[in-house]
Amino acid sequence: MAELKPFRALRYDPAAAGAPLDQLVAPPYDVIPDEVLQSLAAASEFNIVRLIRPHEPELAAERFADWQARGVLVREERPAVWRLEEEFVGPDGVRRTRVGLVARVRVHPFDEGVVFPHERTFEGPMQMRLRLIRGLRTKVSPVLMLHAGASPPVMPGPPQLEATLGGSTSRLWRIDDPALVAETIAAVRGPLVIADGHHRYTASLKHFQEQGTEETAFTMATLVSREDPGLEIFPTHRLVSVDPPPLPGGFTEAQLEGDVHACLDRLASAGRDHPAFVRLDGDGAVLAEERDVEGGTLERLDVSSLDRLGLEGVGYTAFADEAVRAVESGDVRAAFLVRAPTIEQVEDVATSGLVMPQKSTYFYPKLTTGLLLAPLDE
Repeated sequence: MAELKPFRALRYDPAAAGAPLDQLVAPPYDVIPDEVLQSLAAASEFNIVRLIRPHEPELAAERFADWQARGVLVREERPAVWRLEEEFVGPDGVRRTRVGLVARVRVHPFDEGVVFPHERTFEGPMQMRLRLIRGLRTKVSPVLMLHAGASPPVMPGPPQLEATLGGSTSRLWRIDDPALVAETIAAVRGPLVIADGHHRYTASLKHFQEQGTEETAFTMATLVSREDPGLEIFPTHRLVSVDPPPLPGGFTEAQLEGDVHACLDRLASAGRDHPAFVRLDGDGAVLAEERDVEGGTLERLDVSSLDRLGLEGVGYTAFADEAVRAVESGDVRAAFLVRAPTIEQVEDVATSGLVMPQKSTYFYPKLTTGLLLAPLDE
């Protein structure tokens, strides 16, 4: 069973920082292009991006100590878990609110069957996150996890923390009554599946294996119920700058008419028992369906079918309209529109001990970094 604990969060004091919380938070480190990095750093000398994206993690440690000494980052007096509400408009134009519970979660090797990954990790990004944990001795960015239990309770009054970043508004309510903390934690049910933050989790696990202490045995996570109405997986479409190979045998192809939304509607109607995707190129749009696929859930995903094609020069976008513009402008040779895996498919692949191809899922929005930090001294 997963073990969750409250924690005494470290958080910003906007008055001491001289800026609203909106100007102090940032997206996760792995989705910050250079132009956004520069704008975040310019927003405030205390923006969290200066900790999560330094040239050297050791420099982040110096800044981190200075910010605490100056009262920019302050410590909560009592341990708590937090109800997080994220209000956003997704890539599909629909407004949603996703609800999660922020808590410390004990880390486990994946083969113990407590926490499951669904995507591959890479050594380079993991090592950078590990160096940051060693230097700061604090978990700065939460891992997004899915669970099978209930969402945290609605809390009265206004939130203790609120920030808007990139069109997504995060609101946090503190839950620090010991009885309610215990009740809220008990509502979380396994399995725990990592939705986003695989490198952060793996780095936390590696750090614990190095140190072997109770203080390093936990990572900070936002846990979202798989039944939460605001939980949605969006597709990550493929943009190909090199001419794709012709489809091998086993595929059927049907020419499509209409705009990209009509193409997506046709794709959505294809059966989930086999892979399908829409190929856009200079000749128009084609619905391709791969028939007679051998294997289980993983092999039947749209992204797995594309992975088997061996595409080269692949880029990614969550927005179908952007894929169309890239093809029409000649920036790419072709685009492949896919369906996102369902929650059930993600869990089936993960709990089977398998992993999906890179960029198989897009859990939107990405969790905002800098709302809460979890020092490793509890």
